[in-house]
Amino acid sequence: MARFFVLILLLLPIIEIAVFIKVGQTIGLMPTLALIIGAALLGALLLRLQGLQILGQLRSNMSTGKLPGRAIADTMMMGLAAVLLVLPGFLTDILALGLLLPPVRSAIYAGLARRFTVVSASANYRGPADPVDPRVGGPDTIDLDEDDYRPQ
Repeated sequence: MARFFVLILLLLPIIEIAVFIKVGQTIGLMPTLALIIGAALLGALLLRLQGLQILGQLRSNMSTGKLPGRAIADTMMMGLAAVLLVLPGFLTDILALGLLLPPVRSAIYAGLARRFTVVSASANYRGPADPVDPRVGGPDTIDLDEDDYRPQ
């Protein structure tokens, strides 16, 4: 996985330069620069609008007591889109604008949600649901006495 990430980091600038050259040859220098600047402005506007909508979702989820997993995932994807918009290039702009679209984020979230399972989550501390927890006292439990524990 790390090799794949390094390969992408090495190939991305080369691909972006090649796309810049091809687009510049096709439509000219000034229209190419106008497209890059326009994409950045449009992305910033969409980022602002979608960001405010996601903040509203996050607040409503927290007030109703639901887990804000979807809102947090949307926020992280919006942050990634913002980083991609800062990088100059058509490929990164296309990826960023794709991440700004709610159906694309929904598809990514659905794909990620199939791979993860939330076992237990709580905003406040509650004792264990089962008073006899099988994990306590098992072979992997480390029991500390008062003299063994030192707060840092």
